[in-house]
Amino acid sequence: MKYLTWLLKAAIFFTLFAFALNNQQDATVYFFFSTYWRAPLVLVVLAAFAGGVVVGVLGMLPGWWKHRSAAVANAPVVDAPTAIVATTVPAPLEPHATLTDVPAARQHGL
Repeated sequence: MKYLTWLLKAAIFFTLFAFALNNQQDATVYFFFSTYWRAPLVLVVLAAFAGGVVVGVLGMLPGWWKHRSAAVANAPVVDAPTAIVATTVPAPLEPHATLTDVPAARQHGL
């Protein structure tokens, strides 16, 4: 599985690298008042992507702040830190328990 993810990351990298190499010609982006920006096409695409990320994050901020303030307002109030002491000793494992008796843990990821 480790090699498969490494291979997938390498394929994505080489695809994006080939995209950058194939789009080196100049592109002109025209703004208001007869201003323009001339840069390689791959930089224009990267700038558009970065601008979209910034707009998306700024659009999420009000909701994030609202949820954060609601979580702080509903948090339980703790007066003073108290030490919690375990008074019980954990039970020893059963001698007949084997590794096959342990349920399989759900793997993260896929």
